[in-house]
Amino acid sequence: MKKNLVLVGMMASGKTTIGKLVAKVKDLEFVDTDRGIEKKNSMTIYEIFRKKGEKFFREEEKKEVLKNLEKKNCIIAVGGGSFVNKSIREYILKNAISFWLDIDIKTLNKRTKWNKKRPLLSKINNRKKLNDLYTERKKIYKLADHRIECDQLTKENIVKKIISLYEKY
Repeated sequence: MKKNLVLVGMMASGKTTIGKLVAKVKDLEFVDTDRGIEKKNSMTIYEIFRKKGEKFFREEEKKEVLKNLEKKNCIIAVGGGSFVNKSIREYILKNAISFWLDIDIKTLNKRTKWNKKRPLLSKINNRKKLNDLYTERKKIYKLADHRIECDQLTKENIVKKIISLYEKY
């Protein structure tokens, strides 16, 4: 039985899209922890941030991620801030195989520019906020077991690369 495969990275880096594709190819369960939090709370991540605050969200996120890491043979996409949490990160590094989906800040800016559902980007000057988040988080994301530089790769090639690395375990 293999360890779970966990996808980490910035919001809009493609964790959900790639995770679903990898799960389909490998015939494994796919879990998106943000969707689990939304389902449990009957509201979107954006609404949770707005109505209950980031602290509440981070507690829910920790519970959801750790609960799903207990499963076996899963592909798990965690929220952009999950891996920043030391206890979540340590658990992932000890008990799963982690992949950082790294994409260029210009690509992130394009992908998030019109999306109003990102709670950390719902203010003025989102480009600066996104750049600051990326600069801060990439120091932590680089602790993942593998880094996939996604900008020059098709979705199919990203999936192949992840599966190839995952199958070596």
